[in-house]
Amino acid sequence: MKVVSLIVSALVLGWGYAWAEPKCYRADTTAGFRFGMVHGALMPAALPCLLVGKDVPIFTANNTGRTYKLGYVLGINFCGVVFFGLAFRPTRRSERVAEAGGEP
Repeated sequence: MKVVSLIVSALVLGWGYAWAEPKCYRADTTAGFRFGMVHGALMPAALPCLLVGKDVPIFTANNTGRTYKLGYVLGINFCGVVFFGLAFRPTRRSERVAEAGGEP
């Protein structure tokens, strides 16, 4: 069941990234802290697109420097906390087994 949910999540992330990419990676905008956070949060979502051979950007060269990079790193960390928090959340069955003191 987790494999199916991982595949569905990857497909949804890939679709969402393809939709958001032209809106969030505009060449005519100097990206600051807020765009850095958005780009950082979207960066892991680029993996499904990259795996199927679509070359998508994960960082913009037209940025403000340190503030963009701080936002980028915070965005990546936020996305990681959300993703890994949901992916490794204990299931109800494992909670019941742990409460009973048995092996899963």
